[in-house]
Amino acid sequence: MTERANGIPNIYKHKNEVEDYVIEVKNLKKYYPVSSGLFAKVKANVKAVDDVSFNIKRGTTMGLVGESGCGKTTIGKTILKLTDKTEGKIFFEGIDIHELNRKELRKIRPKIQIIFQDPYSSLSPRMPVGEIIGEAVRDNKLISADKYDDYISQIMLDCGLQVYHKERYPHEFSGGQRQRICIARALALNPDFIVCDEPVSALDVSIQAQIINLLKELQDKYNLTYLFISHDLSVVEYISDTVGVMYLGNLVEYSDKETIFSNPLHPYTKALFSAIPVSDPEIKTERIILEGSIPSPANPPSGCKFHTRCNYCMDICKVEIPEMVEVENGHMTACHLYHKKQT
Repeated sequence: MTERANGIPNIYKHKNEVEDYVIEVKNLKKYYPVSSGLFAKVKANVKAVDDVSFNIKRGTTMGLVGESGCGKTTIGKTILKLTDKTEGKIFFEGIDIHELNRKELRKIRPKIQIIFQDPYSSLSPRMPVGEIIGEAVRDNKLISADKYDDYISQIMLDCGLQVYHKERYPHEFSGGQRQRICIARALALNPDFIVCDEPVSALDVSIQAQIINLLKELQDKYNLTYLFISHDLSVVEYISDTVGVMYLGNLVEYSDKETIFSNPLHPYTKALFSAIPVSDPEIKTERIILEGSIPSPANPPSGCKFHTRCNYCMDICKVEIPEMVEVENGHMTACHLYHKKQT
């Protein structure tokens, strides 16, 4: 078995359809068993992610949006192998992440990082900032000992922190500064891909803008690739190049940012986007109110999972799962309304 320069066997190497794809997700499923009884017999599965596919090009940002519990964070964690998949394939730069053993995975861990939602609980209160940022750098021997201190200093400056902050502890910083520390910790490992798991949702609006601009600056400087998970559609519209919309474990629409925000196709996407506030008081928008609550992912409806809340529901929607189809160039949606038009 031959090995590439980074130590990953070629047997795990996959030929990208487009060489510039950093991440390829193919038919990803993640189910959590629900058990009960004396012998913990599995009664059902919570389908947190149910047959999701997408690609992310190098140096771009894919925004992933949807209601709470739709599976956004689970996708991010599964891509990084922080949790195991049930089915499907996940390729990072052509390497099947979930086929690697622990030693092989450790070799590429520095290249795939995550920025967590809560900058308060994701930092160790017992370590100074310099150690938090540099701990993994030292463990992975990315920088020689004589260059280590200067390297950490430069990373901190790139993330808007001062060098004298090295000796301080997380409780001495504001929420925005703590998130900068989290970003610096991820950036220090020289990653190619970062999952941003709602990185600004816990921050004030003015601070959110600073962090988003910092992420864009770092992306331009280091050619980073992001999966940006968020509830805030305005933030997603600002930072993303492509956008995926999720509902109850499924990707229901996917396109480039300009197309999907100007012409949403799926009824769920239309309802979601109708909630975006408009700054101009002269512009009147019609809010689409979804009736009912999200069905249980452990017992989803038959057919299209959205049909119980959809104003356009047809008989076929109740019995047949819609496939993802390309309605226009690069604009994909999973809805029987567009299957009918194509036939």
